[in-house]
Amino acid sequence: MKEKNNSRRDFIKQAALAAAGFMIVPRHVLGGKGFVAPSDKLVVAGIGVGGKGHSDIMSFHRSGKADVAFLCDVDDRRAASAVKDLPKAKYYRDYREMLDKEHKHIDAVSVSTPDHNHAIQALAAMQLGKHVYVQKPLTHDVWEARVLTDAAKKYKVVTQMGNQGASNDGPREIKEWYEAGLIGDVHTVYCWTDRPVWPSGIAWPTQTAPVPKELDWDLWLGTAPFKDYVEKLVPFNWRGWWDYGTGALGDMGCHLLEVPFSTLGLQYVKDVQATVGSVYIDEFKRGYFPESCPPSSHVTMTFPKTSKTQGDVTLHWMDGGIQPARPDELGPNEIFGDGGNGILLVGTKGKILADTYGDNARLLPTSRKETVQQKYARVPGKANGHYAQWVEACIAGYGNMEVSAPFEISGPLTEALLMANLAIRGADMRVDGKYPGRNLKLLWDNDAMKVTNFDIVNQFVKREYRQGWDIKYSL
Repeated sequence: MKEKNNSRRDFIKQAALAAAGFMIVPRHVLGGKGFVAPSDKLVVAGIGVGGKGHSDIMSFHRSGKADVAFLCDVDDRRAASAVKDLPKAKYYRDYREMLDKEHKHIDAVSVSTPDHNHAIQALAAMQLGKHVYVQKPLTHDVWEARVLTDAAKKYKVVTQMGNQGASNDGPREIKEWYEAGLIGDVHTVYCWTDRPVWPSGIAWPTQTAPVPKELDWDLWLGTAPFKDYVEKLVPFNWRGWWDYGTGALGDMGCHLLEVPFSTLGLQYVKDVQATVGSVYIDEFKRGYFPESCPPSSHVTMTFPKTSKTQGDVTLHWMDGGIQPARPDELGPNEIFGDGGNGILLVGTKGKILADTYGDNARLLPTSRKETVQQKYARVPGKANGHYAQWVEACIAGYGNMEVSAPFEISGPLTEALLMANLAIRGADMRVDGKYPGRNLKLLWDNDAMKVTNFDIVNQFVKREYRQGWDIKYSL
């Protein structure tokens, strides 16, 4: 009898401990006046937890101040590592079901899904009052970027975009150099990348394939038009298709344009023009594949004068291996950027060259060594600290702590990238066998969010969403 009673007491004790382990009480529930939360940890839900999403949520977890309590992914294969690393987290496939059932137990949401679903997922969380961390690029369309920027203020939530280089020392050092007058007034900027590293400029596959049993294809498509599943689209090659991705600009633009945006205070473009590379389907005939991002492009954007510039700024974006001419001040054997990517600021008194994320910033010529007084606080942990910074800001509450890439900054940055894509799509558009968008400078009405001199591209400012996946928001 004594042995049975002890066993019963042990069982009750273990059951109580297990129940406590799953009794997740978010900060916003116990954070009211007169209450003390049992933990200072932020309760986080992850939407898209494979690949980069996995590394994101584990970075929140490693901050020591976040409890990743909920996981959501449409592909069980991609989610497997996160499920293994966070065995106590509850798992969902449909983010809508997760938010509907668990929103009272969630403080913040991380979104790391294909570009075309960023906005609808992030906005759903924001409308529930949840802080959000969204992978770059912030959105797929210009209108979506404007919506999320506005929503961050409306719902008073802490936001951060996943361009972790914004928390590096390099962008802050470059700002200090510029504001100290070391290169004069910047009037021209070059940013370039060796991306894409996925198939581009190709026809949509004609052969369909069975949907893997671990993948919910309908949920993966989300806002995009319905198409039959094809091999090798997921988990990576979707980047090269306009229905889902945003090409090389979406992949690398946020990392490279961060420096000129933060240094020069850039906001919205006034005009944009593009040229694109082509793929030949045989030695005489050039292919036309409007569903696919081109293999290379050169985009020129004009930004209006800011408080940090004396006039307009011209920014050149180049991808697909295209690079600007090497500066005369750079030695013949010195690496231009980091070899595949780079940033060059051209001022009236000098130039600054940097790698991806603003790393390895140097004045040109590289023999020029000057130091200035540190003006901007550094982020502990630099790029790795980007995640902990957001967690701590969420805990502090809206408006109480700065972050490196809030939507008020990353929203306009994303819009600029998507305006560049607008010009790329316009330049690659064939009408009656001709390409009327080539050699055009698209003029942008920022308040109306429309191109005023080439109306056909305005369909991409805000795309048509699949039925049942509309984004409901009024600016």
